[in-house]
Formats: sequence, C-alpha cells, structure tokens
Amino acid sequence: MNTMESAYRGRRVMVTGHTGFKGAWLSRWLELLGAEVTGYSLAPDTRPNLHRILQPRFPQTIGDIRSRADLDSHLAKHRPEIVFHLAAQALVGRSHREPAETFDTNVRGTWTLLDALRESPSTAAVVVVTTDKCYRNPEDGIPFREDSPLGGADPYSASKACCEIVCGSWRDSFWSTPESPLLATARSGNVVGGGDWSEDRIVPDAVKSEQSGQPMRIRHPEAVRPWQHVLEPLRGYLLLGARLLSGFRSAATAWNFGPTPDQVATVRDVLASWQRMRPSLNVIESPVPTFPESVRLLLDSSRSREHLEWSTLWNLERTLLETERWYTAFDRDGKCLCDEQIESYQAQFLRQLRDVA
Repeated sequence: MNTMESAYRGRRVMVTGHTGFKGAWLSRWLELLGAEVTGYSLAPDTRPNLHRILQPRFPQTIGDIRSRADLDSHLAKHRPEIVFHLAAQALVGRSHREPAETFDTNVRGTWTLLDALRESPSTAAVVVVTTDKCYRNPEDGIPFREDSPLGGADPYSASKACCEIVCGSWRDSFWSTPESPLLATARSGNVVGGGDWSEDRIVPDAVKSEQSGQPMRIRHPEAVRPWQHVLEPLRGYLLLGARLLSGFRSAATAWNFGPTPDQVATVRDVLASWQRMRPSLNVIESPVPTFPESVRLLLDSSRSREHLEWSTLWNLERTLLETERWYTAFDRDGKCLCDEQIESYQAQFLRQLRDVA
C-alpha cells in the first residue's frame, strides 16, 4: 500500500466509467491515495447509486465514451498521466437484449479512447479493464491463463474479447516504441461488494428481493464463479498501474485477477451463506435459463501473484460478511462504509507485509 500511495499521490488519474459500481470504488480509493482524479462517464443509471452516495468532488465529464470530441476536450483540460478504462456496457443479460449497443459501446468506445490518447502527450500508462468472460470456454474446468484462447458466446463476453484484440493491436501498431504509453488489460473474476444495484447480479438481486418481499429466483444454481470482493481486483489494477507508471514494459500485457481455486463457489453456496446472515431472503431455484451462460469460470492468476505480488486477502466468508455489513449500514442509517472498508483492507495488507518481513 505504501508503494501504491507513492505511485499515485499527486498523479493525474483519469477513470472512465467512474459512475459505475467498480468505477466509484476505484475513484474513491484513488482519492484516498492522494491522486488528482478526474472522471469520464455517462450519468449513473441506477437508484440508489454509489457514485451519488460518495458525492465525489473531483472534476468529471458526463459524456459517452464513443464521443471523440468530448474525450478530446477532457484530455486536453485534465492531461491525465494514467487512465483506467472501465466505461462499458457490463451486463450479460442486457447484452442479449441490446447486442449492437453492447458491441458498439465496448469495442468502438475502447478504440475511440485509445485513438484520443494518441494525441494526449501527458499519458504514460493505460489500464483497460475487460473480464474473465473474455475467454473461449470449453467447460473443461481448467482455469484460464492469460494466453488461453479468447472467445465468448454471449455478446458481452465476445465484445470484451474484441477489446482485448483491439488493445493488442494498439500495442503492436502504435505503442511499441520506448517513448510510447504502456497499455495493459485486466481480467477479473465476479465481484461483490456494497453499493451495487445493477440488474442480474447475485447480491443486488438478493437485496432487492428482501426489500420487496418477493422470492429471489435463480436460473443457474450450480454455476461456479470466481467470487471476490470488489477491492481485490481494484488493488490489482492499482498495482498494475503503478508498475506501468514506473516504466516496466513487461507489464504492458494481459493480467488475470481472481481468487485461488479453493475460494470459488456455486451460486447456491453463495446464497446459502447470504441467507445465514439474512434469513428473510427466500430463494427459489428456477433452472430455466433465459439465455445461455457458462457453467464454470475459473482464472489462473499465478502471473499476478508472481510478478505483481497480488493475491486475494479476504476469503469468501469475509467477502460476504463485509458486503452484508455495507448494505445493513446503508439501509439502517444511510451510512456508507466504503472508506472504512478500504482502510480495513489496507490495514490487513500491511499486517501481512510485516508478518512476511
């Protein structure tokens, strides 16, 4: 954490998608690290919304990632040294209803940003966030490595595989010289945490079901996912960004950020743990999928462990406990626990460093 603070304090950092769930958490963490944050995103599309709850005071542009004119204006005004690109259509279900919009936002939005950054001399590093779903999944249970074949059956997954190809092409075609910006991609597992009210996600759906008094229907109870708290991959992005800012060209590649195999669990297991904390939740298994989804998703994050010294800190039990605490505090008192949980997470990391030393 000391390394991250020294990397970001006083740095000009741009976060696209800062009004989204992960973007809001990342922006807040960067603020706490002393970065000069700016945000670029569409307006929040959920109520409540974590971005509005946090009430950030940093400069922001409400704009479409596909708008070159708005991007050029933002970049010229704020001159970011590093960009974290999270702006995307990130929902699998919506991608089936709006496939063209999903591809256009995720693919054209990414290359529009990268092309605008070619005219941004201040920018030294870019981290493009994609997903663990960017891999072609043969359902053989073998964890995906960064060199596993890209693919994706649903429009969201396929669009993120396209983003990976775009970024690889950009590195080879335009940013291959020593003075070029360093570009990396980050692929993380399924995240949970307080402040998410998106559709078709396990914890938000559970919270909405409890509040409405209606049963929660799950379509894939046996689906296995690499669950982790939202702070876990965000720490990975920050460590990766710090490495890029330090000029390590070997870091300009793809990186997985997911839990160890012993921390993966089925949808049924996660909800059973949630019910132990919130017995009022009524779950009904309705295994009639409305669209095809992968059964098993596992990541091999050994590259991140070896070269970034990154691994998950909170096991699944702690992850769900902290998530439940966040929603309980917000529902009961309107209290936001983001700062408290970031500080607690950082303190645990520092304790582990001292123990190792």
